[in-house]
Amino acid sequence: MRRLLLALPFALLPLAIAHAADEHDHDHDHEHGSLGAHEHGVGRLNAALDGQTLELELESPAMNLVGFEHVASTEADKTKVAAARAQLEKPLVLFSLPAAAGCKVVSQELESPLFGDKPQADDHDDDEADKGGHEHHHDHSEIHAHYQFNCTAPGALKTLDLANIFNTFPATQKIQVQLISASGQQGTEVTAKAASLKF
Repeated sequence: MRRLLLALPFALLPLAIAHAADEHDHDHDHEHGSLGAHEHGVGRLNAALDGQTLELELESPAMNLVGFEHVASTEADKTKVAAARAQLEKPLVLFSLPAAAGCKVVSQELESPLFGDKPQADDHDDDEADKGGHEHHHDHSEIHAHYQFNCTAPGALKTLDLANIFNTFPATQKIQVQLISASGQQGTEVTAKAASLKF
């Protein structure tokens, strides 16, 4: 399922961000400010259109989507997390995919410590290290959403409009996008004022 998206870092400009299969390395990169550094207000979107298959992978600091990064303990925080998750569970609306493209969700996967996801085995090792004085690991919660669509008329996908993401999650200031489609490859940055790009 992630074959197309994993090809992005090798195919695109240095702006490309790998979603590593090994979550430890992914988090480790965030901690040390490398290419995929965690930055409030900035989200990342990998998009690949191959034939009738469209894959979208959105990664964002939790701060952009819910306004905080700690595990929700109050009812107000739990309500914000539930509301953000509900929005993320409607990708056809969130990404404004045109009805003419006939896109149907084949699979979707939402991951975040805020959703109660259990840490990976490698994360447990980091927890042990945190007890040794490295407190920064849990200060950067992210939300990852991966979607796969089957589009019966992919030719109708002329643009990818991210305006609804900015409208739904106003703390998101910009999104770094890496896109592969039949017309080529591109890496660009979109903002609320210029929220769409061509496939």
